[in-house]
Amino acid sequence: MDIKNYSIEELEELAQKIRDRILEVVSQKGGHLSSTLGAVELIVAMHYVFDPSKDPFIFDVSHQAYAHKLLTDRWEKFDTLRQFGGISGYTKPSESPYDYWVAGHSSTSISLAVGAAKAIALKGEDRTPVAMIGDGAMSAGMVYEALNELGDRKYPVVIILNDNEMSIAKPIGALSKYLSKKMASPFYQNMKKRTEQLLQHLPESATYIAKRFEESLKLITPGILFEELGIDYIGPIDGHDLKLLIETYRIAKEMKKPVIIHAQTLKGKGYKIAEGYYEHWHGVGPFDLSTGEPLKKSAKPSATSIFSKTLLDLAKKDEKIVGVTAAMPSGTGLKPLLEEFPDRFWDVGIAEQHAVTSMGPLAKEGFKPFVAIYSTFLQRGYDQVIHDIALMDVGVKFAIDRAGIVGEDGETHQGVFDISYLRPIPNMHLFAPRDPGTLREAVKFAYSFDRPCAFRYPRGAFLLENEFGATPFELGKAELLVDEGEVLFVGYGNGVGKAYQTMQELDFPIGLLDLRFVKPLDEELLRDLAKRYKKWFVFSDGVKLGGVASAIGELGLPVDIVSFEYEDRFIPHGKVKDVEEHLGLLPHQLAKRVRQSL
Repeated sequence: MDIKNYSIEELEELAQKIRDRILEVVSQKGGHLSSTLGAVELIVAMHYVFDPSKDPFIFDVSHQAYAHKLLTDRWEKFDTLRQFGGISGYTKPSESPYDYWVAGHSSTSISLAVGAAKAIALKGEDRTPVAMIGDGAMSAGMVYEALNELGDRKYPVVIILNDNEMSIAKPIGALSKYLSKKMASPFYQNMKKRTEQLLQHLPESATYIAKRFEESLKLITPGILFEELGIDYIGPIDGHDLKLLIETYRIAKEMKKPVIIHAQTLKGKGYKIAEGYYEHWHGVGPFDLSTGEPLKKSAKPSATSIFSKTLLDLAKKDEKIVGVTAAMPSGTGLKPLLEEFPDRFWDVGIAEQHAVTSMGPLAKEGFKPFVAIYSTFLQRGYDQVIHDIALMDVGVKFAIDRAGIVGEDGETHQGVFDISYLRPIPNMHLFAPRDPGTLREAVKFAYSFDRPCAFRYPRGAFLLENEFGATPFELGKAELLVDEGEVLFVGYGNGVGKAYQTMQELDFPIGLLDLRFVKPLDEELLRDLAKRYKKWFVFSDGVKLGGVASAIGELGLPVDIVSFEYEDRFIPHGKVKDVEEHLGLLPHQLAKRVRQSL
């Protein structure tokens, strides 16, 4: 959509239409809401000043980029948002040439912008990378690694800091706002440039005095951190004032050096019910637009809520239990523990590496630390799991939420790799519950275990509801749930439920084993079962490479093993049922594959 010739009034009307379209679709299909509503004017101004056909537009996490999608030929397709075969909830270059990079994890945007700026410089082109980053993403160390190099190399990059929850440093009243606005003006920027040129020819004492005067101004604005890193700072400015945004973007573009524009926005802007800092409006399912109430509520308790309650009950009895999460207190179920025991449970922001490493010394000092992180985000702390936890062989317990297919968030968020990336690590112990009752037992086992361990559980509810009861976990012990027939179904975690559902589609006796531990395996029981069952089918919501079937195969048992784990490709977005149908993993499809294999 070409908006270069729009008036300010027309741009404001367009911003309202964009908000209306976002609300219309997200209320019906679900998706990210409050952050993306707050970013509308920021993105409209980006498209007005910069050229998305040549300037790399890089959105951090990119759940804030819905307005960008609507401005780049996806208005009509927008009602397919996050649906199987529809448009992604994140930027995706295969979906549009205007999407520069895939972005589903936080805090990558400035590194990407630096890389793009290097390429542009080497090619001698006149293009400007524009990165939009939320202030929550500023808690990750990767951001400062990128800023450190950018401030040194001085590549022309414009960074838009979308401050939608709190200021980086609290502005001090009206004077700060006045100075920030003046610092964004062409007059101030030209004066600053000329003064810098002049100071090069003056004695050191004059340079020192001038610099001290400028720093005294910055002390009452939040920009001193960025300026000290060598990056010009403008702000804070009103992130909903299109005229001011356009003026500021133009100044930043013409400066031809790294600039951070600090824009303050209101989460949920334009939808009163969601305006402000309400965590549950960050990402939503379908809801009633008039009331804000969800259209569908799950009757079954989620695995996350069961983990949360079990850990809270244990924490009330033992003050040695501590825990950490990385900017996901509600999503991981740690919020009640943070509220009940603020001195023992911590949200460290988007800093998975720090979260993992910081728990190591607590384990060494006799505490029982739980690290509650989504499977997809634990990837970001992988080196720390190896170097700071497993190598030390300390009793940190990893509670891995969102294991398996998570649905509409798609490729960047599917929790399918944790079995394969944790299994090769020495001293690591991996286990998984099959239902609510065994999840409670898994938490209790982790609590009592004093070596590195990780247990995984799905988003939402388990497939099983306690059909087989719940016995305590024993290290490296599997549980044979059904012992009949000549075919054995081996399930791990929620895979036990999928195996059980598949059994219902078949009309012959089948054995069912809950593997429970994939490391260490119950080698004694598996060798015994190999004498009676010659055909094994493995059910697990992880990838096949290095997964559960691979672990069993490494024992060299005299059996034929068929894996129903995920193939070697990224899994697309969509409702879980639609994605599984596409992959051939619904129970009736699996039953057909079983028959064909016998």
